[in-house]
Amino acid sequence: MSTDAQTLILGGGLMGLALAHTLARQGREVAVISRQRQEAAGFVAAGMLAPHAEGLSGPLLELGQLSLARTPDWVARIEADGGLDCGLRNCGIVVPFTTAAERDAYPTACFGTSLDRRGLEAQVPGIGPRWQAALLFEQDGQIDNRRRLMRALERACVERGVRFEEGSEVLALQTDAGGSLVGIQLRRADGEQTCRSCEQAVLTGGAWSAQLLPQLPIVPVKGQMLSLQGPRQALERVVFGPGTYLVPREDGLLVVGATVEPEAGFAAGLTPAGQRQLEAGLAELLPAAADWPPMERWWGFRPCTPDQGPLLGAGPIPGLWLATGHHRNGVLLAAITAELVAGLMQGPAPLATPARLLRAFRWDRFRPRAAASDPPPG
Repeated sequence: MSTDAQTLILGGGLMGLALAHTLARQGREVAVISRQRQEAAGFVAAGMLAPHAEGLSGPLLELGQLSLARTPDWVARIEADGGLDCGLRNCGIVVPFTTAAERDAYPTACFGTSLDRRGLEAQVPGIGPRWQAALLFEQDGQIDNRRRLMRALERACVERGVRFEEGSEVLALQTDAGGSLVGIQLRRADGEQTCRSCEQAVLTGGAWSAQLLPQLPIVPVKGQMLSLQGPRQALERVVFGPGTYLVPREDGLLVVGATVEPEAGFAAGLTPAGQRQLEAGLAELLPAAADWPPMERWWGFRPCTPDQGPLLGAGPIPGLWLATGHHRNGVLLAAITAELVAGLMQGPAPLATPARLLRAFRWDRFRPRAAASDPPPG
């Protein structure tokens, strides 16, 4: 059994890279095991940093706010290690509504600035006539994950000595007589099956996590997206409409997302219905943009839990940690996820984040109350 690395990251998407980089900075030997990194949600998401614009609530809002506050320093560390810009922009996000009453009833309205139609037009020139009010969340923003962040993270990991094993599929987790993790069984790109020992591993498999651990309540939710090339600075703010959002990059590229297709499972490919939905939403929000030249069309799979919150911390097997199930908030929560899970793996040292908040994202929070007396995992 190979002993190439002490800590294995099972999944090479955004969470896997974020954890690998953070752990490597702590001086750990880290290897990332990935079947195909390009299929990860981190490569296909729009990159919104929007705990307020998305109307989050409860522990998920608190976690999102913590991550939003930590993101600039997290990005600075990535850029310092890798030498590449991550495309972070504190551009603000506008949420439009058809009436002022809808605006005032929004769950996070107290964190935003209320706009009437005139104020909305000033923030989003050319917005469609249906929208009569809005909230401006100046504290929210975006990061260019698809073109910049993922590449910068990969480079930062390499510079910190992280090893990558691309094209390898984890087939099973291996445990000792006491049930603790001792290694993994995997199939390499050439078809060879082998075993890797490890002291600890982090499951960052996104929508595919339950294929390795069926007890995890994670299902894929497909999303389709497209992009258009608009004039530079034609749109400064992100526009988060109901069912459709518009994310403008600095070079004029406009990302339009995203469908929500829980019934699709892992069915790959674009669909005419999904693309029509995006085009209709775009035309309703920003009519002029409907004539901008199309650039790309793509799809991906969000990892969704019953309450749409992530699974963080100790997993069902001692030695296995979880950083998965982030649904549509993976980019937003990457900074805090890396910090929390890496901190938990260090041992008993207290974390700044209250244990109360961490308990809200345990993997077993959906189990029946009768199981509450069971010993804690990990």
